[in-house]
Amino acid sequence: MKNLVVLISGRGSNLRSIAEACSAERWPARIAAVISHRPDALGLAYARERGIAAQVIDHRAHPAREAFDDALAAALDRHAPDHIVLAGFMRILGDAFVQRFAGRMINIHPSLLPAFTGLHTHRRALEAGCTVAGATVHFVTPALDHGPIVAQAVVPVVAGDTEQTLAARVLEAEHVLYPRALRWWIEDRLAVDGLRVTQLDGEPQLIVRKDSPRC
Repeated sequence: MKNLVVLISGRGSNLRSIAEACSAERWPARIAAVISHRPDALGLAYARERGIAAQVIDHRAHPAREAFDDALAAALDRHAPDHIVLAGFMRILGDAFVQRFAGRMINIHPSLLPAFTGLHTHRRALEAGCTVAGATVHFVTPALDHGPIVAQAVVPVVAGDTEQTLAARVLEAEHVLYPRALRWWIEDRLAVDGLRVTQLDGEPQLIVRKDSPRC
């Protein structure tokens, strides 16, 4: 049974989709803890309701990034995680932290990487005139949003889209994509060769909505 620790910043909708899939599909894993850097993160209440340890490492109490990273690392070590799952975690982690947990961290980003790394992905996709947007599950490396890509989901950009409507469509896809990719990882069904990740059973690593226009 593998230990997962999930890092969140807000409402925890991806946390919820992961927890529900883990239970329904009987993954060989358990969510040992949920940690947030924000005391008001709604996902903490969800974790407590499910009997999952929930902890706050308030970034405002650690003005220096290194001090916050050290406090977070100490909290993680107490739960002995096999896998660290970033689920809407909105803090940039320092190189030393990432290297300390190298090979054990995964993230979901709301764009089709390598396009639109960082923030405001939906606004930038709309401004660029993209006809599709999406989400990417990737391993975490010191280069922000540039780790090996595990899986992606494509959703359409439709006439009249705003940041909010596009974000909602992408988030819906994330709730399918992230549990699927995470389960592969937990069950040792991924092979990583440099930046290339292969699903060993041949399952598709790309989800395309039927209403998505062709690229």
